[in-house]
Amino acid sequence: MFKPTPNPPETDPASPYDSLDPKKLNEAAERALDHYLCPGARIMATVNEPDRMYFANPACNTESLLANASETLGSASEMLNNFAAILPTSHRKTALGIAQVVMLAELAVNQALDHVEPK
Repeated sequence: MFKPTPNPPETDPASPYDSLDPKKLNEAAERALDHYLCPGARIMATVNEPDRMYFANPACNTESLLANASETLGSASEMLNNFAAILPTSHRKTALGIAQVVMLAELAVNQALDHVEPK
């Protein structure tokens, strides 16, 4: 008699995990659970070093840093004034107020730059 489906493969009745060390399996399970359930423990274990993305170059002198800050504040002031020009009247005063605060910061940086002695 012809059978349309083949017989299933014979399987070993023993568990595939019998040959593995239960202690190692337990340690692996603990590591996996700690990884997903206690992510703060890993972060706290590492050295707390701040992100260097926005650090000023420590090799730069004070004059260069102040000059760069002055240019940045001047650009921000100009962008705010241009943005305020397209805003409706109710919001224009707020944007112009922010531009004035930025301009005052630029003046303070420029004054500090005037007091720095070039090397």
